[in-house]
Amino acid sequence: MTAAPWIAVVGPGDADPEEVERAEAVGTAVARAGATLVCGGLGGVMAAACRGADRAGGVTVGLLPGDRRQDANRWVHVALPTGLGEGRNVLIIRAADALVAIGGGWGTLSEIALALRAGVPVVGLDSWEPTRAGGPKGAVVSADDPERAVREALRLAGRGGHG
Repeated sequence: MTAAPWIAVVGPGDADPEEVERAEAVGTAVARAGATLVCGGLGGVMAAACRGADRAGGVTVGLLPGDRRQDANRWVHVALPTGLGEGRNVLIIRAADALVAIGGGWGTLSEIALALRAGVPVVGLDSWEPTRAGGPKGAVVSADDPERAVREALRLAGRGGHG
């Protein structure tokens, strides 16, 4: 029996309305695919993705930066306080079989870099596309809509995910 994949959803805690809309749609698609959504458990993209997954009957896991489960957004089903601050990003990546990055600031970029370093596939939805020596390296698969982002993440999770 194969366990359902875990898909990390990352993006800004202070997301703009378009990022929130996309994140909720990603969460919905993750849940409809039977995958588990893992994230940082707080607001913005994280809350929107959890809300979408919850409303679609999915399971959500939040790896929190602080030491209080109560700090999780209300759509997190399993809240795990880490007390690690931004260091919890490593745990999010290590728990995931693939990552969907939505928009993003420096924290999102760090999660993308950690995922690429760990061999966790990354799908970007209007997010960072790291380059080296001035040219794209194709490390982040770009998606133009939430459903495609999740389909790509699930496809890539089958290749070398952690599950």
